[in-house]
Amino acid sequence: MPTDTDRACFEAGIKFGSLYHQFAGTPVSSDSADSLGRAMEEAIENQPHCVDVDVDVRTDRIAAELQSQSAGYTELTGRFLDVEMLVEYAGVTVRTRMEMEGDYPMMRLVDVEK
Repeated sequence: MPTDTDRACFEAGIKFGSLYHQFAGTPVSSDSADSLGRAMEEAIENQPHCVDVDVDVRTDRIAAELQSQSAGYTELTGRFLDVEMLVEYAGVTVRTRMEMEGDYPMMRLVDVEK
């Protein structure tokens, strides 16, 4: 039987999967990055047990990408995101983070507290 800690970590994973796969491929530019980040935060915070989400859409990386684009926008991928999330379930608090590790957006547990 899963423990409350197992369930809290599972909930965090579900939130990250939803955040990443719901928004990957969204057209984004330097001008729309902030509003897209807020929309992502608000969408995921609607989910049960999600207390806080902080999405930093890396406009520096978008600007660098746009130098080689003619369309004025690019598609959102993990390399443009730094994300922190706080999930609480049955008295267990889980802190998570997503950031690039090499060329892969790594989602990981930062801290689990009972």
